[in-house]
Amino acid sequence: MSDPHPLRMALVALALLALPFATAATPHSSLVIVLDGLRPDYITPALMPHLHALGESGIVAEAHHAVFPTVTRVNSPSIATGAYPAAHGLMQNTILIPEASADPIDTADAEALRAADAALGGRLLTAPTIGELLARAGRKVLVTSSGSTGSAFLLNPRPGDGSSLLNSRGLVWPPALRSGAEARLGPPPAVAYPSSAGNRWAVDAYLEIGLKELRPDVTFMWLTDPDGTAHKHGIGAPETLEGLRQVDAEIGRLLATLERRGLREQVNIFVTADHGFSTHGGPFNLRALLTARGLAAGVRIVGNQIYVGTGGDEKIRRIVELLQATEWVGAIFTRAAAPGSHEGFAAGTLSFEAIHYRHPRAADILVDPNWSDAPNAHGYPGRTMSGGVAGHGSSSPYDIGIRLIAAGPDLKRATRSQVPTGNIDLAVTLCRLQGIPAAPTMQGRVLAELLRDGSAVDAVKVERIVLRTTVASGSGHYELELHKARVGATEYIDFTRTRRSDSPQPPAR
Repeated sequence: MSDPHPLRMALVALALLALPFATAATPHSSLVIVLDGLRPDYITPALMPHLHALGESGIVAEAHHAVFPTVTRVNSPSIATGAYPAAHGLMQNTILIPEASADPIDTADAEALRAADAALGGRLLTAPTIGELLARAGRKVLVTSSGSTGSAFLLNPRPGDGSSLLNSRGLVWPPALRSGAEARLGPPPAVAYPSSAGNRWAVDAYLEIGLKELRPDVTFMWLTDPDGTAHKHGIGAPETLEGLRQVDAEIGRLLATLERRGLREQVNIFVTADHGFSTHGGPFNLRALLTARGLAAGVRIVGNQIYVGTGGDEKIRRIVELLQATEWVGAIFTRAAAPGSHEGFAAGTLSFEAIHYRHPRAADILVDPNWSDAPNAHGYPGRTMSGGVAGHGSSSPYDIGIRLIAAGPDLKRATRSQVPTGNIDLAVTLCRLQGIPAAPTMQGRVLAELLRDGSAVDAVKVERIVLRTTVASGSGHYELELHKARVGATEYIDFTRTRRSDSPQPPAR
């Protein structure tokens, strides 16, 4: 018997054919968790069983890279913009932007960043963020954080419609969300080391407000441990290990809640860090060094950035020569000798271009502390000549080398990868998962080898690069190496290494 409504049947058939594609075109949500200061060797079955198990079930990118300088508020905007400081313009944790402020700006403070952004006409970041791209596409973005207000702000500094931010230190956006957040989560907990209450608050913000009310397409969750605790007590100290156990328990609770609610296979989860960590204990003090040698006049020092206000290039060269003769100084960078050159204009330095740092806001000299593989009292390797107990910021492999653990419906299972990846790749990969185009300023790449329908891990071509420069220094010589990796057009800084010897050597060609 023929159907009396052939047009209806044809429409039904077309709808059925289109159904799988309509389902596939509806993106799964993504959750990016940043564990501040997480070293790869912390992720063990004994110390962090939930995070370790997540990696075993999904894919672990073992050659993941933080962005240099390896500090929080360089990596936070690098994650958001998919770009290096040369593009986004946040050069360090403390920055000098005379057009915005006569004094250095503490980027940990969201209010200071907002004031600077207003003074710069909305150009605090000189590259667009994924939050902006998602908002234009009608997607919702959530930031939850137990870290500084500044690091949370920089993950989505230009929030659009559907964007929300819940920070355990009192930063909530939009303001109308504040009363409901405090009713559901309680008031912001006191800062502590470890930050167990703050981390729980940030996780609950995602589980109880994000998933139940806001339903974000992309969430950035920033948990402040182990960073703050390790700064105070050191790598491997009992307090630091307890902080790791507590933050791992929060990850376990988050995963169990997703499973219980039937959402585990609806969320792509990425877990990474903003930087690694090194034991400190050196005499790194640029101001004292320059003052002792009579070179401090007309010079402004902001962290490891040196701005030379008077004396011009000759003064810069004299300072560089002093640094090269100082054992606790590692890599030194200056502007390029010629456009696009990896050689710095001061002999024996490498250029800002070589490390993707060339920007109008860059200082005249960027100085790195020297580093070694030496272990600390708890057996954790990696030391730098910076002052204090422990920290980060250098081009040591212990500060740059981190992990990316990913698991979810669109990601490979039970896989490990040695292909270089980096924090600059997260935004571009999230764009792919959400089906929106990346911004032209994004320097990262789609991590196709992590995706279930992407290329095989062993099919990815990796190029290794070593840049060298050598100069006579005192009665010997100073040699600087920069080790990088390249996948396609995307570069990653692996580490630097400096050597000093008693006999002069000819310059490297």
